[in-house]
Amino acid sequence: MQFNLLCSDKETKARAANIITDHGTIETPIFMPVGTAGTVKGVHQRELKEDVNPDIILGNTYHLYLRPGLEILEKSGGLHKFMNWDRNILTDSGGYQVYSLADQRKITEAGVKFQSHIDGSYHLFTPENVMEIQQRIGADIVMAFDECTPYPCDYNYAQRSMHMTHRWLDRCINHFNTLDPLYGHQQALFAIVQGSTYKDLRKQSAEYIAQADTPGNAIGGLSVGEPAEEMYAMTEVVCDMLPESKPRYLMGVGTPINLLENIALGVDMFDCVMPTRNARNGMLFTAYGTINIKNLKWAQDYSPIDEAGYTFVDTEYSKSYLRHLFMANEYLGKQIATIHNLGFYLWLVRTAREQIIKGDFANWKNKMVKQMDQRL
Repeated sequence: MQFNLLCSDKETKARAANIITDHGTIETPIFMPVGTAGTVKGVHQRELKEDVNPDIILGNTYHLYLRPGLEILEKSGGLHKFMNWDRNILTDSGGYQVYSLADQRKITEAGVKFQSHIDGSYHLFTPENVMEIQQRIGADIVMAFDECTPYPCDYNYAQRSMHMTHRWLDRCINHFNTLDPLYGHQQALFAIVQGSTYKDLRKQSAEYIAQADTPGNAIGGLSVGEPAEEMYAMTEVVCDMLPESKPRYLMGVGTPINLLENIALGVDMFDCVMPTRNARNGMLFTAYGTINIKNLKWAQDYSPIDEAGYTFVDTEYSKSYLRHLFMANEYLGKQIATIHNLGFYLWLVRTAREQIIKGDFANWKNKMVKQMDQRL
């Protein structure tokens, strides 16, 4: 994997870069649509390519390991071929999903024993077998196995957890380096910074992760309910310590405003279920604020969903029609809303990149944050 830094903004720490893998170039800043189980919910791969057009999507180790399972994925030639996606894929290591199963898992130095949410069967994730699982899934970028701490989190627990995440990282790297790619393309391992919302722990973790010298670095544990101000403070601390020569990935974040504020702090990569999940509930993001399409005020609004036209659906369908689909509980409504929200997120990060290259990111970002921070 190559990382080419093209330019940085003069007033902020925002930057534009290219990440080059065997599946093509990823232009950053980038938002990665979440395809947890080998699908971005409600969107055909063809529509994803043509209407949203991301350079990379995300899959999840925990979910893919449980279903369809590694044997099926490996026999198909890996996740790319299984889901007919010829662009980049990143897989989350499953640490966050294991964190979310608080009542169904036990964490030890060896790894995490957990119960499947599907059938209650018991499984063990270790740093070593998570590397093997991601090898067999075949993503271009794979994540180290970490423990994601909750918010709020006791300082002593956050410290113990951080040190264990560091020890797990060493085991991940050692085992990853013994594995050969299975499907003809190289894989890159990213380390993850932890430390909850404690500045000294985040600094320690960022220092440890930087010296581990993996091809890219991620910031974890900042999408678990903490206030946005704490997220930004921790992100700034970490970005200031992580090497400029490698991509920085803020995991699980966030709203459109979160994206712009964290781009300004030096983050290159994002993922979040928010645009797809909110879409399925009728919440649409636009450059001028958020729309609840189920509100009565849209019942006789025959204007396009969004005249800016982030995707084809924005100009082909009216707000009135989309509201009708939601009120009638038609699946097409959720599909149209999902394509719109993903299209908007990709438009936002691509426009941010353009503004960084032009040298006007700070002014544009400040204007956009004000515009988007309202309900329409």
